[in-house]
Order: sequence, then C-alpha cells, then structure tokens
Amino acid sequence: MTGIETAGLTTGPAQVWGGIRLVPLLREAPVEGLRLHREVYEGYGAGTVTLGPRGTYTSYIPHGFVADWSGEGAGSAAYGTQLSGADGDGGARPEAVRLPRLRHHRLAKRKPGDRLRFLPLHLALEGYLALHFGGPSTAWEEWSRSALRNGLSPRAEDTYLGWSVRGLGEALRVFEIHPGQCGVMVYVSDALAAAFVVPHPEDYRLLHATLVQDLYGELVHQYAMYGAPVADFAARIADGPHLRTLGDLRAAARVQERAWRTGHDTLFAGELLDGSYAFDRVYRMGSFTLRRFLPPFARDGTGQHIGETITDHKGRVAYLKTFRLSEAQIRRGYLLRRLAAEDWHLGNTARALGTGPEELVRRIRAAGFASLLRDRGR
Repeated sequence: MTGIETAGLTTGPAQVWGGIRLVPLLREAPVEGLRLHREVYEGYGAGTVTLGPRGTYTSYIPHGFVADWSGEGAGSAAYGTQLSGADGDGGARPEAVRLPRLRHHRLAKRKPGDRLRFLPLHLALEGYLALHFGGPSTAWEEWSRSALRNGLSPRAEDTYLGWSVRGLGEALRVFEIHPGQCGVMVYVSDALAAAFVVPHPEDYRLLHATLVQDLYGELVHQYAMYGAPVADFAARIADGPHLRTLGDLRAAARVQERAWRTGHDTLFAGELLDGSYAFDRVYRMGSFTLRRFLPPFARDGTGQHIGETITDHKGRVAYLKTFRLSEAQIRRGYLLRRLAAEDWHLGNTARALGTGPEELVRRIRAAGFASLLRDRGR
C-alpha cells in the first residue's frame, strides 16, 4: 500500500468564505461495518501520552475518536460522544491550554467490545516526530555524546489550533452540509490544508465542527493571515439551441459538475491523492486497519502531507485525516532520511547530496539539529 484510495468518494461543489475554500466529499452509500464517534475530555488542555518506559508525547489534545466495528452503532452515531455548549462543538472555545495535563497510556487503545479509541492527528504527528528519533547509529566523531546517548530527544514542532486560522471557524459555521457528505477538503488560499473523511454521513455531521480544534501547520496559518480572498466556484451554462427542455438543462449542469470534479481532483487535490507514502500499521480492527503515513519528503516544491487512515480489506479509505507540512518540516524530514540512508556519515551524506561537509553541517544547524553535532571548541 503506497497511495490513498478514494474509491466511493466523489467531490461536491466548493463553497468559499474569504480565503477558505471547503470542498465536500460525498458517498453514494456509507461504509458498512464501521462507525466513528467522538470521546470528549473534560475541559481543554495539554495531553501526555506514554510511548514507552522512557518516552512521552505531549501536545494539545481536545478529544479522541472511537472507531466502532461491532455493528451495534449502526442505528446511532452518538455512542461515546458527549456534546455540550450552544455551538455544539463539545464546549466553549478554549482561550488557553490548561494544566495539569491529561494522561493517556496509548495513542490507540482498545475499549470494551469491538471499539478502539485513538487520538486523531496525533498518531500522524508522533510518527513524524519519531522519524529516525534514535539519532546516529554509529559513533562517528562529528556527533556529540548526547546525540549518541539520547538521539533527537527532545523533538518538538510548532502547530496552530484551528481557531487561530483566520476564517476557518466562520467558514465551518456557514458551510452547507450536503446529503451523503462524509468528508471535506479544507483549502486556505487554495493550498490544501487538510482532508477529513469518515465512514457515515451522520458521523460527519457530529464531527464537522471538530475541524476548528485540529492542529494546522505554520504555512496554513500564514496563508490564512496574509492571503487574499479566493474566487468562488461558479458554473456557467451557455445558452443555445441545445437547451430546449429541463432535461437538456440538467444534462448541461451535470457536464459542469464533472468538469469541476475533474479539475479539483487533478489540480487542487493532486498533491495528496497522487502522492506515494510510507504506511505504518497501528491497529487491525476486524476487516479494517488503522495506519499512519509519511510522505517521501521530496524537494520538488509540491505540498506534502502526513496523516492517518482507516481502510477496509480492499484498501479503500473509510477514515482519513491529514496535516500539511511546512517547507521547514519537509526539509527536516528530507535531511533525516538522507543522513539515515548513509548511516549518519557526514562525508558520505554530503557526497550523496552533491555538496561538501561544511555545507551539510550548516544545513543540520539551520534545521534545528545543532545539538546533535559535537562542539569542536571544547
């Protein structure tokens, strides 16, 4: 499995609010045998997840998702979900992160029955932060003692809460949810910021507002802050002798719908749907599998995404959530991959990159990994 299979999902007409473009994803029929619900935690705050005897993951964690493949949730989308507050998003808008932290033993944890609680997006983010986390595998003289002993610990990345992405909250509030809608693609200044897919339309109606509590990258925040409003979607049907009946008009409208769908899937969403990814299986749930994925960290100027999926036995997506990486995050992933491929030997890595060791050291420092290098002045 190297790609994201979106069979069964079709693109609906986009809606625009300022610089935010929301593109609905529709299913003719829900995914059978899987429902997705929300697990709300008291208050809002930072969460700490135990990764092992010596490792933890800490981030803002407002809620968890519960995947239910028991079949008992077929008649009700609200199992495991607590809603409060007039806005229906599980509570009032958080103004600050509260401490002490909530503690979670795992990023994905089995619940009674055929249910799994997992922390949306954090599975993907932890996978990115853990990329070659162990640091140098060989004690080359260029690496510091702390790098050989602790690797990349601690590793941190900056993200922005959806409330701080200008226009996103308002766009979600006024967005029309379509019949059969099971997902959405969020664009900021027409750059793909996130994709979100669930198995059932009722699940989406309950989880639609949670997008403002998700985490977004630095690039998305900047585009929302400084980008100009984007053009709205408009279909134009030329008048003529071929339009004589309502059936003719309906057929012409369908042509416009197909043209929009083709343009979106190839131009707007191509960077996500056409990409090749490295998938890591997290948990098997009957005929469904929860995975997280990383991009190839190619330096070709295209947007790249990390994320997580739940797929059926045919590889079709039942659940999808993505996070767009910034250029700096792509560079860090690319650099770590190249270092690991050359067994962390600076000379060999520099030759593979077509540069010199001094320039490679400069890149390592610029990427924020200066603590890995040995201090020559001591």
